[in-house]
Amino acid sequence: MKQKNTYNISDLEEIMKKLLSPKGCPWDKEQTHQSLAPYAIEEAFELAEAIENKNNDAIKEELGDFLFQVIFHCALASKAKKFTLSDVIKTICKKLTYRHPHVFSNKKVKTSDEVLKNWEKLKALEKNQKDKYADIFNIPASLPALQRAQKIGDKTKRLNFDWTHPDEVFDKVIEEINELKSAYVTQDKSQIEEELGDVFFVLAQLARHLKFEAETVARKGNKKFENRFIKLMKLAEKQKLDFIKLPTTTKEQLWQQIKRKD
Repeated sequence: MKQKNTYNISDLEEIMKKLLSPKGCPWDKEQTHQSLAPYAIEEAFELAEAIENKNNDAIKEELGDFLFQVIFHCALASKAKKFTLSDVIKTICKKLTYRHPHVFSNKKVKTSDEVLKNWEKLKALEKNQKDKYADIFNIPASLPALQRAQKIGDKTKRLNFDWTHPDEVFDKVIEEINELKSAYVTQDKSQIEEELGDVFFVLAQLARHLKFEAETVARKGNKKFENRFIKLMKLAEKQKLDFIKLPTTTKEQLWQQIKRKD
């Protein structure tokens, strides 16, 4: 395919078709839905990182990479005569119009909370479940744990099981940390693990009540530490210090210098 000034979705489908052809790419031809699943997760995180960095060029590139994953899966399914890109588009269009009756029909809603509650009701009707509680937490198990914990809280909030104010969640955080401390004293590993899990879970709920995304906050915390640690290593090198052999007190002093400069 010759380089062009403009492309459309059909061009991307043609490129994918060529990659999977007998004379195409050996690696691409070996892939399955299962083998590609980790790449979809990776691309989603790279897109999230680009969005967090407010880098429009990177967002554009990562959206393209994520779109390619969609095209790849559709091409594999089409080849196996399971479904096509058109089927995927049809499915999502029908779902969106059905689940937005306040936009595409005469259903009236006033707030986004009403929209979400109605969305859940419609999802349940679509599935026609015998056990109406079976799908309460239909959240992908492969989601990062903090992100999933926050979504669990979103679900229970819609069922009126939630704290009413962030102050109450702060109190719960302190309670859970105290329980973790008590478990630590016992040196019972299973109990410590359980209480540590409770702390993570309630911190995700605190993030939700403070209107933050827990996973985003955690990623930013990781990045902040990484940047400071690199600066710490550079500072030690500048002062001609062997970082590995430095006593803990000296490392802490250097760390505090870095923090004051940030």
